[in-house]
Amino acid sequence: MPKGILARKLGMTRVFDADGNAVPVTVVEAGPCVVVQKKTKETDGYNAIQLGMGEKRERLFTRAVRGHFKKAGLKPTRYLREIRTDDVEQFQVGQEIKADIFKEGDSVDVTGTSLGKGFSGVVKRWNFRRGPMSHGSMYHRRVGSLGATDPARVFKGRRLPGRLGGERVTVQNLKVVKVDPDRNLLLVRGAVPGRRGGLLIVKESIKKRSAK
Repeated sequence: MPKGILARKLGMTRVFDADGNAVPVTVVEAGPCVVVQKKTKETDGYNAIQLGMGEKRERLFTRAVRGHFKKAGLKPTRYLREIRTDDVEQFQVGQEIKADIFKEGDSVDVTGTSLGKGFSGVVKRWNFRRGPMSHGSMYHRRVGSLGATDPARVFKGRRLPGRLGGERVTVQNLKVVKVDPDRNLLLVRGAVPGRRGGLLIVKESIKKRSAK
C-alpha cells in the first residue's frame, strides 16, 4: 500500500541517537485520517483517494461539503485533501489510516505552506548582493538595472521586490527517526515547511520509491 497521510506540525525538538549525538527533529501529528472518497481513471480521469482529518463544528460547513460527507456516511472533517495513488482498490471508504503506516528509517516527502514573510526586497527575496555601504554610495539594497531599454518595458520573470513565502513547498528525503503509534506522532529529522499547527502532507519519498 502506498504510504501517505495528512498531518499537523507540532514543533521542533531533539533526540539522541545510540552514539549520543543530538538529532534535530520535527514532531508531527500524523492522522488519524479517514478515506472519504476514491477516484479512478474511469470516473474522474485519474487515480486518487480523498483523506479527511480533524474536527470542526458541523454547522460551519457548507451544505455541499456536508452532503459530500453524508454520501460517504462519514462525519465532516476540518481538512480534506487528495493523495494520488495507483492502488485505489486497496482502500475502502471509511478506512482509518494512522501513523503506523510508517516505520523508523523510512524516507518521506513533506509538503506544507511555507511561512509568509510579507513584502521583501531583492536582497532578502532573491539573495542579491548589496551595493557599497559607504555614505556617498546612495545605492545599498536597491534593485539595479531592469535590463534592455529598447523594448520600453520590463520583461516577465524579472526578479523584483514582492511577496515572500506563503507558498506550497515540499522538502524531500527526510528520515523518520521515531514513530509513536499510540499518540499518532512521527519524529522527522530536520525542518518541515510551515508554522506550528499547520497542515502537512507526508508521503513516501518519490526518489526512494522509484529506486526500488
